[in-house]
Amino acid sequence: MKPYKQLTYEQRCQIYVLKKRDLAQQAIADAIGASQSAVSRELKRNTGARGYRYQQAQRMNEKRRSQAAKALKMMIGMITLIESKFC
Repeated sequence: MKPYKQLTYEQRCQIYVLKKRDLAQQAIADAIGASQSAVSRELKRNTGARGYRYQQAQRMNEKRRSQAAKALKMMIGMITLIESKFC
């Protein structure tokens, strides 16, 4: 199994072109070097009323990435605060 990676702008452009040619999701995945499930998720998340559009898909992806929860590091001050509240 390949490790998970975000699709690139170029891959989204390729999905758009190959989708216009009515290729199956598996064929698109093979052509762009991604899994079939990644292509399926991409199309499900980013297909609007006018179909799949790569520029819109890229903007939506960037918006989701910017709004994603950021991991917090456990700094000494944070650990001390937690211990003072629960211990």
